[in-house]
Amino acid sequence: MDISFSAEHEAFRQEVRDYITGALPPELARKAEADAEFEHAEVMSWHRILAQKGWAAPHWPKQHGGPGWDAARRFIFSEEIELSGAPRLSPFGLAMVGPLIIQFGSDYQKQRFLPKILAGEEVWCQGYSEPNAGSDLASLQLRAEDRGDHFLLNGQKTWTTYAQYADFIFVLARTNGEAKKKQEGISFILCDMSSEGLTVKPFLTTGGTHAFCETWFENVKVPKEHLVGELNQGWTMAKALLGHERTLVAGIGISSRALLRAKRIARDTMSDGRRLLDDPVIRQEIAALELRLESLKMANFRAIAGAQLGHAPGPESSILKLRGTEIQQACFDLCMKLMGMNSLTWFNEPGTVPDREHWVPSAFNYMRAATIYAGSNEIQKNIIAKLILGLPSA
Repeated sequence: MDISFSAEHEAFRQEVRDYITGALPPELARKAEADAEFEHAEVMSWHRILAQKGWAAPHWPKQHGGPGWDAARRFIFSEEIELSGAPRLSPFGLAMVGPLIIQFGSDYQKQRFLPKILAGEEVWCQGYSEPNAGSDLASLQLRAEDRGDHFLLNGQKTWTTYAQYADFIFVLARTNGEAKKKQEGISFILCDMSSEGLTVKPFLTTGGTHAFCETWFENVKVPKEHLVGELNQGWTMAKALLGHERTLVAGIGISSRALLRAKRIARDTMSDGRRLLDDPVIRQEIAALELRLESLKMANFRAIAGAQLGHAPGPESSILKLRGTEIQQACFDLCMKLMGMNSLTWFNEPGTVPDREHWVPSAFNYMRAATIYAGSNEIQKNIIAKLILGLPSA
């Protein structure tokens, strides 16, 4: 196992850094420096810039417009994008439904959807969770009734991230209500967000953003050619979708930048006439978190080394997700602690909090979801117990 990057890979890292510095528009660069939140239009602007370079979909094969990079280059690119503070592109089209269509889609679906996803001409969102089907996703109740040449969708989805901006949504829907097991009788369907009977309602998060939505389907027509894979095989599609780019699930770049931010806050904040960074207790806390992050990096590098040899990530990716999201949250916990009363941004007088730290509370609140989405950490622990430690199911 080789967990060091080659000279060629390090040269690629420098190429990525230089490109981001030169290609990021000035206004986006200013917001990146301040770790601010990007508007949807700004994210899509950066998407189109990367698409022109051929870097919008790092893990797509060349025949479908991707760069054809190996696992190490994909990791390096993701890490450098995160470290730069540049907008993170929406994953729903590029990292989720796009790769699934490449793997399971019909020729029509590949020709119809992939070019527009790649170019940033059509935006996607995910329709998985429902009010009574979150971690227990197999309990979903959105119905897709067969009406000959089309399906008729009825039901509700929730936590549909940025659905208000999406052109299409991919949903898991129940197409066979008589199946013996909950996982059976579910299909994977692509739906136009402009369809009659489809309603989207954004709601405000505690982070002060409208990131999440509720989405209702009332007799929404979907053509049969928008069924991905076989009828009633949606659970297979869902598991395949979650398997794409599992080596990036640890979020090394996100935590690394957040930890740099914590150090910056500790350096710039004074208490009793000295910097917080000079307090040995604070320094010890930062060092302990940095050690946790370095340990996670080593585990992630092992997964990348295996991927370089053609080994698909197995259940050990649950360790990366579990520890990765815990460390992400710990980094923002530390930022909030270091800011003290200034972390209560909503109650501060204008100008009392440095502009570059203004977004810390919003990011802190949003990161509360990190241990829930993409499979809650409780589920990851069950996977680790069963498939790695060999413990019997409860």
